[in-house]
Amino acid sequence: MLNAYEVNTLVYYPELCNGCAVCVAVCPHAVFEMDGRLARLTNAQACMECGACQLNCVTEAITVESGVGCASAMIRAALPGRKEATCDCG
Repeated sequence: MLNAYEVNTLVYYPELCNGCAVCVAVCPHAVFEMDGRLARLTNAQACMECGACQLNCVTEAITVESGVGCASAMIRAALPGRKEATCDCG
């Protein structure tokens, strides 16, 4: 299990990875890369917790609390009456 606790809620279980590479394809911030036949978590700090990787992982090798990070802040900022995006991304 690889966890990025200091920066976000992303958790990756490489032992569950089937090598489909969907996480690599759907991640908007290149958090995952293929390493041979398995995905590798290479840029955990870039995760904005959008949840695309978890939603598309058929083996449940990835968990993330979508709606708590930068993606959520950007969506809230786009709502009427909001001025700026803020999150705890540091």
